[in-house]
Amino acid sequence: MWTCILMRKAFFNANMHLFPRLAGAPTYSLKSQMQNKISFTKKVQILCSPPQVRGISDFIQDGALPSSGAKSRKSKNSWSFPVLDGTIKMEQMDRTEANLRNSEACIQRYLELLGESHQREERDIIRHTQRHGKLLVRERLRLVLDDDDFFELSPLAGYDLPYGTISNAGCLTGIGKVCGIWCMLIANDATVKGGTMYPITVKKHLRAQAIATMNRLPTVYLVDSGGAFLPLQAEIFPDSCHGGRIFYNIAVMSSMKIPQVAVVCGSCIAGATYIPSIADESIIIDKIGSMFIAGPPLVKAATGENISVEELGGATLHSRISGGIDYVTSTEEEAYERTRHIVMTLKCEEPSKEPVGYDDPLYSPEELKALAPQNYECSLDVKLILSRLIDGSRFQEFKAEYGTTLVTGFAHVKGHLVGLVASNGELSYQASLKGSHFVRLCRHRNVPLLFLLNTVPQTSACTSPAQAEDLGRRCKAQACMMATIACAEVPKITLVIGGNFGNDSYAMCGRSFDPNFLFLWPNARVALVDYRSLTTDFLEGDEHFSMDKSTRKNLGKKLEKESSAFYSSARLWDDGVILPQRSREVALTLSLEEMTEQMPLQN
Repeated sequence: MWTCILMRKAFFNANMHLFPRLAGAPTYSLKSQMQNKISFTKKVQILCSPPQVRGISDFIQDGALPSSGAKSRKSKNSWSFPVLDGTIKMEQMDRTEANLRNSEACIQRYLELLGESHQREERDIIRHTQRHGKLLVRERLRLVLDDDDFFELSPLAGYDLPYGTISNAGCLTGIGKVCGIWCMLIANDATVKGGTMYPITVKKHLRAQAIATMNRLPTVYLVDSGGAFLPLQAEIFPDSCHGGRIFYNIAVMSSMKIPQVAVVCGSCIAGATYIPSIADESIIIDKIGSMFIAGPPLVKAATGENISVEELGGATLHSRISGGIDYVTSTEEEAYERTRHIVMTLKCEEPSKEPVGYDDPLYSPEELKALAPQNYECSLDVKLILSRLIDGSRFQEFKAEYGTTLVTGFAHVKGHLVGLVASNGELSYQASLKGSHFVRLCRHRNVPLLFLLNTVPQTSACTSPAQAEDLGRRCKAQACMMATIACAEVPKITLVIGGNFGNDSYAMCGRSFDPNFLFLWPNARVALVDYRSLTTDFLEGDEHFSMDKSTRKNLGKKLEKESSAFYSSARLWDDGVILPQRSREVALTLSLEEMTEQMPLQN
């Protein structure tokens, strides 16, 4: 789908140091200004995540990734280009202090929820490991992957839903390297409701398949599922976006030459049977794995016949009689080693092993906690955030004097050239035209796009012909920007750093516009309107609309709860919450590396 970006790598690498620096003198850094007033917290430790396999949040452990003060991997000549002032002014300290307090509270809540999502009932663990003799899902992933780095997606999915909390949505999904090849891994967790599939489980499966399709990632399924949760069958079975879509996607992805590999490492009952049946290659573990539409109890009830699991759908039956399985192994360890052997046979082009040179930002990413806006009134110039995310704080700004409420330009993130589109105020008519122009440039040059989203909440209705005219022009320009983004066949990453409200979010590549990845900072808000802007004028802009104070108050509370980053992530409206100070190392770097390595396969 995308043309090859790596063919231009030599040009990108040779010119990556020509960009002006988005930074000021290090002595004026935010940390030095605030050291007498605020002491930054130490790096947060994840207590509940198992050490074998690391998710997005697990990268925040000490020493897991290079610090902002690390020496640059490659340093070239100093260039005397104009320098943009990226420092924090003293008069902005009140806002940064408020942002920092809010960020630390949000991070603390995030870590608490993450710890809860990793907890399992002791009886479920005992049943899984001792009674059935199976490995836990994270141990399985550790045996499949090359190393411990696992880019886990949506770890909070399934939290506090109307039908209860389904930890991790009953399955783990994420990206990791198997035999040097980036793969999508989808693994059922049978310690959560016995591996039963809930509506959120199906949604998480489908999102993982969508990411694998967009990025052409070979997909490995570790299947251990009891099928659909029958009381919620109306939300799992009948519609086009329900459970059957998983099987459809496997077939379509296979036809697109995206390899599909399945391991039956437990029970595959009812619909779960179709995953290994449709996959390109499948493995079953003897005496542990089984596949059947209906189990022995139903056979007994229907026919009166007594039949064992092995006779009905064990490894021997499917490998020798039905032919539904390609490989049989005697242990789980052997099965995952065989999975690695299968991935080794895939004809994937090896990416260049030559290290890409880059410089670290001139400002510490730890300072991003004080720049993550508590609300729109606490927002600062987005260039302050960019200077702590991009290589060497160097930024080649595009149309710097036009449409200044949108910042666009080219930069590098860990050596990868990206086009940046960042909110810096209201998405005006001029800003929308500028955004359309820049996205079109990136499309023509096959440059991945990175959107930083912080939309302005609407505070009042249109009350005059002049406002109506301005709104109409702005809507038309935004529609043009939406169309340009929708048709831009380049990788896209969206990072919500503040508000994600209303129409502006569509023009900034929100979820509806299908970015390859969409992440939130813990302080982010996602809603049609900001609950803090529910003023009387806004709600009563329509003469036919009326709302008393009590109803307005209840609506505000509802919007406050439903707009939080954690509420969004629990419902898979995004691909995960990430910490501001780890955005560069975790989400942006891994996403860009994975996407650019797969682009040669998409020609």
